[in-house]
Amino acid sequence: MSQNLKKIAVFTSGGDAPGMNAALRAVVRSAHYNGLDCFGIRDGFNGLISGDIIEMTPRSVKNIINLGGTILRSARSEEFRTPLGREKAFHNCQEKGIEALVCIGGDGSFTGSKIFGEEFGLKIIGIPGTIDNDIFGTDNTIGFDTALNTAMEAIDKIRDTAVSHSRIFFVEVMGRDAGFIALHCGIASGATDILIPEMKDSRESLFGSIKKANERGKNSCIIVVAEGEELGNVVELAKITEKEFPEASVRFAVLGHIQRGGNPSCADRVLASRLGNAAIDGLLAGKSMCMAGIRANQIIYTPFEEAIQNHNEINTDLLKVAEVLAI
Repeated sequence: MSQNLKKIAVFTSGGDAPGMNAALRAVVRSAHYNGLDCFGIRDGFNGLISGDIIEMTPRSVKNIINLGGTILRSARSEEFRTPLGREKAFHNCQEKGIEALVCIGGDGSFTGSKIFGEEFGLKIIGIPGTIDNDIFGTDNTIGFDTALNTAMEAIDKIRDTAVSHSRIFFVEVMGRDAGFIALHCGIASGATDILIPEMKDSRESLFGSIKKANERGKNSCIIVVAEGEELGNVVELAKITEKEFPEASVRFAVLGHIQRGGNPSCADRVLASRLGNAAIDGLLAGKSMCMAGIRANQIIYTPFEEAIQNHNEINTDLLKVAEVLAI
């Protein structure tokens, strides 16, 4: 155990994700359980630079486990990218006596934390909070399950309209660089086709899926599209589909930021609680410059460098399941 550790701080960074508050709660209460003073940093790295740092106790995080977003707020910081900005941040840590940081965020936040920790010798552990589920070193990231349920419920409602009016519906979900949300939602909502950045989709394969659906007697189609799909966005895909199937009624919907908000699911609350506690356990065990994650239901710690450079891969078995069940 790290006998000298007395004061830590926690912050949320990058895009918000449901369950960040649950992770914050777990960090603060685990810290106090282990006799550590805990501070919260508002507005991510920006707050570290400006000195917007507050003391947090177990009562500071009461009644937040069920809240979406982050009570500490989050922001991306251009100033933190500069050596001067990081010097200001370190000076504020020194003033408060902060010896270690817990960063709740994604790979961009971990990149900044890695640079900061290496420059000034601070101990830092990350907690993966992003709906995209693309961070290497954990089976699931905080926010992924909630985003899936939000998107799935929206697609279920869109299906009612699609079936009622015999329409082809393109539904865009979040996932600029990763198709995890699209793939899981597509399977869960019975999509005719799923378009994700990891696959080399073509117009021919898309049109082929729609034709097969028509031949099998389906009167409507749901096509789930990740926002980073190279074939085009849902507006473009709807236009080319209308040209290919002039008799069809084609519509599109962009779910957008509703997927990032909302009360976290039970799975996300439990995951966040486990990882928040694991972050403190890791610091007390002398770990640093790594991310706490869960693999095969066991806590593991992955070096920042690996978590940043690598990405979770799409499960090819799920792709096969999606294809088989679309008949």
